[in-house]
Amino acid sequence: MSAASLVIVGAGPRGTGFLERLAAGLPELYGDRPLDVHLVDPYPPGPGRIWRTAQSPLLWMNSMAEDVTVFTDDTTVLEGPVLPGPTLADWAGTDGRRFATRTEQGAYLRWAYERARGLLPATVTVHEHRTTALRVDGPREGRQHVRLAGRAAPLAADLVVLTLGHLDAEPDDDQRALSAFAARHGLVHLPPGATADLDLSVLPPGEPVLVRGLGLAFVDLMVLLTEGRGGRYEGPEDALVYVPSGREPVLYAGSRRGVPYHAKLGYSLDGERPPLPRFFGPDQVAALRAATGPLDFRRDVWPHIAKELGWAHYHRLLTAHPDRATRARDAFAADYAALAPGDPALAALARAAVPDPADRFDPDALDRPLDGLRARDPEDLQDALRAYVTADLARRRDPAHSADAAVFAAVLSVYGQLVRLADRVDTDHWWHGFFSYLASGPPAPRLRRLLALSEAGTVRFLGPRTRVGTDERHGLFRATSPALPGAATTARALVEARLPAPTVTRTASPLLRGLYEDGARATADGLLAVDPADGRIVHRDGRPHPHRIALGPHTTARSNGAFVRPRTGGLPFAQNDAAARAALAFLRDGACRPSAPLAG
Repeated sequence: MSAASLVIVGAGPRGTGFLERLAAGLPELYGDRPLDVHLVDPYPPGPGRIWRTAQSPLLWMNSMAEDVTVFTDDTTVLEGPVLPGPTLADWAGTDGRRFATRTEQGAYLRWAYERARGLLPATVTVHEHRTTALRVDGPREGRQHVRLAGRAAPLAADLVVLTLGHLDAEPDDDQRALSAFAARHGLVHLPPGATADLDLSVLPPGEPVLVRGLGLAFVDLMVLLTEGRGGRYEGPEDALVYVPSGREPVLYAGSRRGVPYHAKLGYSLDGERPPLPRFFGPDQVAALRAATGPLDFRRDVWPHIAKELGWAHYHRLLTAHPDRATRARDAFAADYAALAPGDPALAALARAAVPDPADRFDPDALDRPLDGLRARDPEDLQDALRAYVTADLARRRDPAHSADAAVFAAVLSVYGQLVRLADRVDTDHWWHGFFSYLASGPPAPRLRRLLALSEAGTVRFLGPRTRVGTDERHGLFRATSPALPGAATTARALVEARLPAPTVTRTASPLLRGLYEDGARATADGLLAVDPADGRIVHRDGRPHPHRIALGPHTTARSNGAFVRPRTGGLPFAQNDAAARAALAFLRDGACRPSAPLAG
């Protein structure tokens, strides 16, 4: 019997998770048949590019070690068997409340890859190809050919699985115009990209640098340009003082919100938890899927999400802190449930029942925390931003505001439901930014260091609704904010502190771009359309391709990461399981396999 051939493109954490689920389901679904598994990735299997061990040890994970696992548990909805494994903290034998470095996570992922590979029987042969996949060719009903850089003959594949992770993208019109301006005037422009991969040596000491973005990429940039250049912190953790090395640039940072992402919560949600999902669950998703005509995220989906998040918030507030409300929980919940998603009466109900605005769930205020801010001068703006960050740090470690933790739990629940809907509606780049700002921010120590850098003058805040433009006359980049009317900050360098948005239409991956050109469907958001049941790539005629599967952030089935908090359902693990079982069943049936493999 000739061996079936499975090609997995992308051997990082998502590829490793798929391999683990393949090993878990293989005895039941595939037996002792021979199988060739080809792993294609220029980076090391396990950590891949983002988590590779060859990067600065100054870069941290944004989750505590006890909150990171790549293994299933009994909360994961699986058809395949649960194969438990250690969290990062357990594996490393470290303090679970510590934020591990990226290199430590890379070592954990490498171990997880070796464990998954070790679960495969002797009938499975694994081939590692440390190169880039350039293209997938082949008929819809026939064997596929995967062309690799540096290899003349393609790999023959009965099934191709794309687990590509975060990808680079070609610049959009705005970025091309900024790069052209920089080239004309001898300036520095660093477009969106993974911060660890940027050449930061082009940013000279002491010079102003405009930074657009205050999310996780900004935090990495801040670290590499300060501690990475020899600066250090002194004093207690709550009153740090930054001692510069003299080799730092001055970072002028702004964004649409004008504030960094919320710090990670410093406590766990204890006691009674809000029952989730409640207002955005399988029934609501099924109704939306059955709706005729196109769905609009903000009009048709967001009202359900907002009601779900509000439910979690008020359920927790009225359960754990009833003295801060004028109504009993059950009476409030009955009135809340009776109102339709998006009904303005929901906000009116909350205002009447919860006297303190700080205790209410207001997504508009959360999304635009500095609306209406007008500073007298740049120093007044710095004071206002430091006060905001200080207050946020205090709230995020105070269990008296545990409704915030309930909202975090609801956000994770919402993500699980959206995956089942994403092939019907563009989930909107705003939503993913809002999720990251609300629930995927940096460790609190990073924001305390940001405050110290601000006090030292190494970081300067630009304010909300930052706009970056060009000054052709003076040959400089220019940034403004309505918080400082009439003022502008200019610099010879601009850094876009963010990852490029996932996109099929502008992806830098020739493989993904080729699939799109050959008929794969993309959403208006630029995501690759896949069948939510098993990840098969959907073509423009609406049919899933039988020989091609895709998982990860570039697809409509994107989830909140390739690894998760323990005992939170493990959505990406469930996706990996469904895709792996579909792959094994397909390969077992021997679809389109010739009697002998193709050359190469």
